[in-house]
Amino acid sequence: MNRIKKAGIIASVVVISGVSFFGISYENKNKITHEGTANYFPVEVDFSGEKTPLHISDVSERFDRELLVNANLHASTILIIKRANRAFPVIEPILKRNGVPDDFKYLAVIESALTNAVSSAGARGVWQFMPDTAKGIGMEVSETVDERYHLEKSTEAACKYLLDAKNKFGSWTLAAASYNGGMNGVNRQIESQKVSNYYDLLLNDETSRYVFRILALKEIMKNPEKYGFSVPKQELYELLPTRKVEVDSTISDLADFAKTQGINYKILKIHNPWLRDKKLDNINKKKYSIEIPLGGY
Repeated sequence: MNRIKKAGIIASVVVISGVSFFGISYENKNKITHEGTANYFPVEVDFSGEKTPLHISDVSERFDRELLVNANLHASTILIIKRANRAFPVIEPILKRNGVPDDFKYLAVIESALTNAVSSAGARGVWQFMPDTAKGIGMEVSETVDERYHLEKSTEAACKYLLDAKNKFGSWTLAAASYNGGMNGVNRQIESQKVSNYYDLLLNDETSRYVFRILALKEIMKNPEKYGFSVPKQELYELLPTRKVEVDSTISDLADFAKTQGINYKILKIHNPWLRDKKLDNINKKKYSIEIPLGGY
């Protein structure tokens, strides 16, 4: 949307000679064959329980495009699968607690590949909030604290937006599309085109592809081996256990603070990326919760 910038998985295909993904041969760079791939395309898909009308020609082709593209972004998709093992256990219970369908975790995937991405427009974090949007939903954004980098708080903020969008449109699919195109932008198209279904709307290229990218990553990540992704459990990135330290005063030197907690500055910042400076200004005595890992360093 205009206020929430997208930084998802860019649609580009790297063709590698002699490599095959789920039966699609790349022996000739200029000839992609589909021998043995009859089952790669699912019979049906849905987003948050809302069925995708694959019987509509352009809908089927748009989904096919994103499925093929993302299945062939091999290294990127493997990294996403590895990161999901660490990020999803944080995101999933927050979605559930707020009554937001579990499928929205895949929206976070296409927004940022589950990293604290920074877009050229200034959106940041896993959920890619712009500064004004973040502040409007209750997140702190300052020189020393930026809660867009706080996975729990940014997920809560995303839930607020998505619940508002669902209330406005009556559809989780349109709510997802509005995360990219903006509520006002999507609503204008609904009114001008006189339809009320995402799959019936003619939208700009990015928003038109947006839900299909979510659907593709959902399909691939739920069935990784079907699409050629076999990642051993021991290679998945772990969610390290932490303890929380509550602070309600200024910390003038975070490197010194880290040492008092038995870690170093690097480890402190890795586990608390929302701390954006070498200090924490806190003249208002706000209570912050700083995570200190119990292992992995």
